[in-house]
Amino acid sequence: MNCPITFKQRKVLFMEQNELIVMRDIVKAFPGVIALNHAQLTLHKGEIHALMGENGAGKSTIIKCLTGVYERDAGEVYVQGVEGNVFNHSTEDAQKVGIATVYQEVNLCPNLSVAENLFIGREPVTKLGTVDWRTMNKRAKEIMTGLGISIDVTVALENYSLAIQQMIAIARAVDMECKVLILDEPTSSLDDNEVEKLFNVMRDLKAKGVGIIFVTHFLEQVYAVCDRITVMRNGSFVGDYSISELPRVKLVAAMLGKDFDDLAAIKPEGNVEINPEIMLKAEGLSHKGTVKPFDFEIHKGEVVGVTGLLGSGRSEMVRCIYGADKAQTGKEYIKGKEINIKAPIDAIKEGMAYLPDDRKADGCIGDLSVRDNIILALQARNGMFKKVSRAKQIEIADKFIDMLQIKTASRETPLSQLSGGNQQKVILARWLCTHPDFLILDEPTRGIDIGTKTEFQKLILQFAQEGMSVVFISSEIEEMLRTCTRMCVMRDGEKVGEIDGDMTQESVMSAIAGGEK
Repeated sequence: MNCPITFKQRKVLFMEQNELIVMRDIVKAFPGVIALNHAQLTLHKGEIHALMGENGAGKSTIIKCLTGVYERDAGEVYVQGVEGNVFNHSTEDAQKVGIATVYQEVNLCPNLSVAENLFIGREPVTKLGTVDWRTMNKRAKEIMTGLGISIDVTVALENYSLAIQQMIAIARAVDMECKVLILDEPTSSLDDNEVEKLFNVMRDLKAKGVGIIFVTHFLEQVYAVCDRITVMRNGSFVGDYSISELPRVKLVAAMLGKDFDDLAAIKPEGNVEINPEIMLKAEGLSHKGTVKPFDFEIHKGEVVGVTGLLGSGRSEMVRCIYGADKAQTGKEYIKGKEINIKAPIDAIKEGMAYLPDDRKADGCIGDLSVRDNIILALQARNGMFKKVSRAKQIEIADKFIDMLQIKTASRETPLSQLSGGNQQKVILARWLCTHPDFLILDEPTRGIDIGTKTEFQKLILQFAQEGMSVVFISSEIEEMLRTCTRMCVMRDGEKVGEIDGDMTQESVMSAIAGGEK
């Protein structure tokens, strides 16, 4: 029979195992959603620990429960040197017990100097009670030099690159004598040299006994710098592994919830004949900080999938093609003619359409009616001086409400009143009414029911049969296997290959993981 561990025993266990943080059975619920379901996380002294999982896995939520942004509903948190079950009610509480967090978006003051940012709230003072600028600047210089960074600490933060700003945020955390440093997606906007500098700082902190929780989507970086990995999925703890016992392909399987022993090959029936006409071609397109130079082409009537883990560069690749993120290098051609896409409106005029992955932020205008939302892109393409008549708007809206079986009380119903799946259909109708030659669908079936997903898959195949070229991005490999003729594989912001012919779940997941079997 297992006896409950007392606090004194727990404290001994800390000393024996060098545990800095132990989180057990953490539960956090929001209205209608259980974000964390008995999640776990353990961090050791002098360890770089990766926290991995796909979108919605619960990574950010468990970090926020640790740092006092959220109050957990249940579970226990133990921190080395602090007696009993720890409840942080704010980030200030977390800092008091030695936990510091550096976010992807640096939360410092750009108009203040580097030194001022390092010492906000704890400025050294003179005997007269004024800020001791000389001491503060001298100490700031010593701190940055100690991290191998030589900069003028009296200059405003905004004059330095994002990489330097993140180093400054880390320096502030370290100088506050944190024993736990949480880095939440710190490398997403850094180039390779900047990433290596950050890794050197992380290794130095590790050598000094600081425990680092590294939240990232980049597989290469995890295996370059981390010692252990915790994998989460759907708010639950999947496992805690040492780097040596978890090959990349098994990490991908753990994150996606696939068992390689049960993987079934799903192949399209018969051979698909590809139209020789190239609809769109890209050569060396890139956007700094999001996607490295890539080549891409798609034939008329072809469905091409773009696969990879969240953060691999899937969405960034198509945003670069479409002009949502303006390409900084390379060339783009439509039907053999070179084009210059400076912004999405240019892409629309060239016959492109783009259904974004975040329909609420980038697609839906909830206060407008279904009719208004449907004709939006068509009106933008026509221009402000060629207004689509009310009668034409009604004709178009009714046509696509019927075609896509959009469940709405009327065409004048505000879009916000529709279900997620029906909102997605409205946004799809918006683009279909522009009669595009090239359609980009980024996670079109996420968050919608099984029946609607099947309808979308059938529509994709129908569009292709009618001659439309479709790029399809989905986190669900199975549905891409059912619809795509081939797949581009993205990893760490780079297109690393293509798969055609023998496409199976296993071959795709192996490619995502870096070719491991």
